[in-house]
Amino acid sequence: MAILPIDDLDAGDTLAALESGVRRRRAAEVEDLLLVAHWADLHASDPRWDPRPVPGMPRPPGSDRLVRVGGEGTPAVRELTLVELGVARSVHTLAARSTVADVLDLRHRLPRLWSLVRSLEAEPWLACKVATKSRQLSAEVVHLVDDAVAAAITGESPSRVLAIADAKVIEADLESHELRRRAEEQRRHVTLLRTDPHGLRSIVARVSAGDAVWIDATVTRVAEILASRPEHADMPRDVLRSIAMGWLARPADLLVLMLESADVPAPDAPEAPEPEDASSPSRALAVPADLLDTLRTVDPARLRPRGCVYVHVHETTLAGMSGVARVEDIGPHTLAQVRDLLAHAQVTVKPVIDLADRVSVNGYEHPEWLKERIHLLRPVDAFPHATRTSRHVDHDHPVPYDPNGPPGQTHSHTSQPLGRTAHRAKTHLGYTATPLPTGEIVWRTPNGCFRIVDHTGTHPLDEADYRALVGDDPDEP
Repeated sequence: MAILPIDDLDAGDTLAALESGVRRRRAAEVEDLLLVAHWADLHASDPRWDPRPVPGMPRPPGSDRLVRVGGEGTPAVRELTLVELGVARSVHTLAARSTVADVLDLRHRLPRLWSLVRSLEAEPWLACKVATKSRQLSAEVVHLVDDAVAAAITGESPSRVLAIADAKVIEADLESHELRRRAEEQRRHVTLLRTDPHGLRSIVARVSAGDAVWIDATVTRVAEILASRPEHADMPRDVLRSIAMGWLARPADLLVLMLESADVPAPDAPEAPEPEDASSPSRALAVPADLLDTLRTVDPARLRPRGCVYVHVHETTLAGMSGVARVEDIGPHTLAQVRDLLAHAQVTVKPVIDLADRVSVNGYEHPEWLKERIHLLRPVDAFPHATRTSRHVDHDHPVPYDPNGPPGQTHSHTSQPLGRTAHRAKTHLGYTATPLPTGEIVWRTPNGCFRIVDHTGTHPLDEADYRALVGDDPDEP
C-alpha cells in the first residue's frame, strides 16, 4: 500500500490528510465487517446442513452445530467455522465470534445504525459496542436503541453515545433490567490483572458495598500500624495501603500483627473510645471485641493456606545468582523478587522435572504426569493465534492417534495443548497439524490458510512454504 509523502505536507495538507484518513480507516473497517457478515452467510442456518454423517443418527460428540451468536432475530451460524475465521483475521476465535455477533446484530436488529456505518458517517467500532450492549433485548424493542443512537452517533462524543445506549437499553425493558441487576449480584468476583515488568500486579474486586467498606477499613488500619514502624515512616499513604493489602493475603501473619498492635493509635487522631459492650466491633480488628482473647490463643501457623508455585529458572541464572525467572500465572521475576514472593511461606521444594527426557505412554489418554511435562514444554495453546497460557486445556495428538499403530504415540514432545473449541474444529472439520522435528507445528485450515506456530507465536505461511515444510499437497483432504 502506498504511503503518502508526509514530509512534504504543510500544516493544512496534514490536517486534510488526517480528515480523509478517517474515512479511509472507516472504509477498511466496514469492508472487514462486510466480509465477516458474508462468511456468516456462507455458514448460516441451512435446512440442508446436518452435522451427522448418517441422517437420523446421533450427532458425534464435539462436532459442529448451529449456534446463535447474535441477538434475537439473527440467523444461527455453524459454530466451528468461526475458528477458521479467527485464523484468517489473525485473532482468537472468541474475538472472531464477537465480531460476527456484532455485525449480525447491526444488519438484522439495528438497521438505521448499520446504514450510517456503511455510509462511513459513524465509527464502526462504536456501533459494534452498541450492538453488544443491546444484544439481550428482544427483537420487538431493540428499535428504541437503534433510533436513539442513530440520531446521536454522528455528532455526539463516543462516551455520550454509549450513555444514551445504556439508558435506552434500560428503558426498553425495565423488568429484564431488574432481573439483570439481580443476576449481576451473582457475578461478584476478584480478578488478578497481568503482572507488569516491575513485578507489580493489580487486583480488581467486585464486592458488595458493605464488604468494600470493611475491606477499606482493615487496609486503612493495617497501613496505620505500618506507618508507626520506623522502616515505613516516610512512605506515602497509597504505598502503605498497597503493602497493607498484601497483608490480607496472609491472615495468620495479619492476625499476629493486629493483635500485637491493638493499642497503636491512628496518626494525628485521638485514640478510639472503648466500646460500650463486648459485641461492638473493635477498631483494632474489625471483629467483636470479646473474640480478642480467643483469637490470641490460635496458632497462626495453622491458618496459613497451602499453594503450589511454579518457578522456571535457567541453570545459568542459578549459577550466577542473577537474571530473570518465570513464575507461572505471575510473570517474569528477578531472583530477589522470587525470594520476596516466598518470604512468608514454608517452602517445600519438589523434584525438578528434566524436560530433555523424551517420554511416552502406550495409550490414547494423557496421564497427569505427562500433562505436566507437556505444559512445561509448551505452556501456550498451540492453535494459531491462541492466547491461553493455562493447564486447563485439551491434550491433542497432532498426528491422529492410531489404535493399531506403533507404541508411544502419546508423547511428551509431540502432543500439544489446545483449547476445547479449537480441538473440536481440528477433529471434525479437516484441519491438519504437522509437528516438525525442531518443535514447530505447521497448520492447514480446511479452506487453505497456512500457519506455523513456534515458541515465538503464530506466523503466516504461503502455499510454497507449506509444501516445503510438510511435503504434501494442500488440496488433499
